[in-house]
Amino acid sequence: MTDSPPDRLSIDQDSKFFNEAILERGIGIRFNGVEKNNVEEYCISEGWVRVAAGKAVDRKGKPLTVKLKGSVEAYFREEPKAEG
Repeated sequence: MTDSPPDRLSIDQDSKFFNEAILERGIGIRFNGVEKNNVEEYCISEGWVRVAAGKAVDRKGKPLTVKLKGSVEAYFREEPKAEG
């Protein structure tokens, strides 16, 4: 693993941007300088996050999301675990 989070990450297991190992380590997101805890997906280079739109879900039971554009900063909440 690297010391910086990936450019794009999703918590949806069906997404090609899903990475369980990185999510287990813990990712923090600052969007426009404000800490966000409800981010479903983010992209640093394109400058957007997807957040759940209330409690609404689609027909497959996944939350409906809203794409917000702005400054995105991702960071790891925990240090990598030492092996051995």
